[in-house]
Amino acid sequence: MNTDPALQRRIEARPAGVDTERDPGELAVFELDGVDLYYGSFRAVHVEHLEIYRNQITAFIGPSGCGKTTVLRALNRMNDLVPGARATGRLLFDGEALVGPDVDPIEIRRRVGMVFQKPNPFPKTIYDNVAYGPRVNGRKKGLDDLVEQALRKAALWDEVKDKLKQSGLSLSGGQQQRLCIARAIAVEPEVILMDEPCSALDPISTMRIEELMDELKDDYTVVIVTHNMQQAARASDRTAFFTAQLDEHTGQRMGTLVEVGDTAALFTKPADDRTEAYITGRFG
Repeated sequence: MNTDPALQRRIEARPAGVDTERDPGELAVFELDGVDLYYGSFRAVHVEHLEIYRNQITAFIGPSGCGKTTVLRALNRMNDLVPGARATGRLLFDGEALVGPDVDPIEIRRRVGMVFQKPNPFPKTIYDNVAYGPRVNGRKKGLDDLVEQALRKAALWDEVKDKLKQSGLSLSGGQQQRLCIARAIAVEPEVILMDEPCSALDPISTMRIEELMDELKDDYTVVIVTHNMQQAARASDRTAFFTAQLDEHTGQRMGTLVEVGDTAALFTKPADDRTEAYITGRFG
């Protein structure tokens, strides 16, 4: 199959015969086993087994309606905000249950930040956008330093340092998305989830977000949903491919995780024929 040049360079740079995915003794940040995600009685997606590793970028790819975003939102309990949504199976975050009566979803969302498909700055100043989360969490001191640090990590400080009192809505689309990333960083999460963060951006802004993700993984675990397979190939360390099939019990269309693995391996030698058919454009 044809290989993206950027992906080919990454393949050639990998040491032969070495598993570069993780330290074998490291605990997965997220681990899902036998997980079913429902909206009411409708089983939206099934995940037999998925591990997401620390300080890596994991991409979710697959056709529309295959459950990528549903799984992403399950990782920070955002699905709880949808009436009738529920999860069954084993979901772990840092080795502890992600779902249960003793688990505080608000604390989960603080530890697992979210960046959405379209930039959504608050109608506030740039400064107040970034400071909002820490203030809600009771932070009163050191906000100036915290705002600067978050904007620096989001590669936005040099562009906005002289206009922090201007509205966040005055920024360009790409700057607004980086402001949303800074807003997520400001509450000091462990994980950053990104739901198609570049779909509304131009190619130059998209490239800047991809470069930023590569910088962020030094400090955070990043999970991204993308319809752009070239983006997954360029930007991610691991890729999970989802598809949709008929649920044998209900006859309804249901998303399912087909396979997950090292990005270079999945794009060049996938283990499942459905993955190969998708990435070569024969369906999807």
